Amino acid sequence: MANSKVSNTSVYPRAVNHVGVGVADIDRAIHWYQEVLGFTLLKGPFEVRATDPGADIQDVLGQDCKALLLAHMVSVNGIGIELFQLLDPPHERREPTLEYWKSGFFHICVTDPDIEGLAARIASSGGRQRSKIWRNDRTTDEYRLCYCEDPFGNIIEIYTHNYETLYGGMKRNKKLETK
Repeated sequence: MANSKVSNTSVYPRAVNHVGVGVADIDRAIHWYQEVLGFTLLKGPFEVRATDPGADIQDVLGQDCKALLLAHMVSVNGIGIELFQLLDPPHERREPTLEYWKSGFFHICVTDPDIEGLAARIASSGGRQRSKIWRNDRTTDEYRLCYCEDPFGNIIEIYTHNYETLYGGMKRNKKLETK
């Protein structure tokens, strides 16, 4: 390891705190995330300008970023969603919306046992269902997933069960595991 300090540091599990999501219309996004996914607005929207005392947006986003709107939301299990709407320069929608060949975060995932219902709700509210509903285990219909997209081009995956259940504790087909 190149940095010996890292190897000597105690490693412990860290919780996911929040995910930042870029949107073209923050008021519409707040409404959408409340009405479709049931998220709670904690703070905002509020404007941040690079010229504001104590503003440090250029430290992260670069000198070209002059102003943006922020809102802080939270899911039922306490994971935050920080919505960003760039004002100067203006927000640009990513096209194509899913650049899977590029590194970096590319979706958030929510859990809903009524995967069909949530996918339909997303599609009927300005988003879209990107994929079929897939079985995550070929031996049962119990564990399923689906990819969707919010109205702003952000990818939202839906699981029928929480992550740990799907990958740590779901029923396993022993024939598939031995291959």
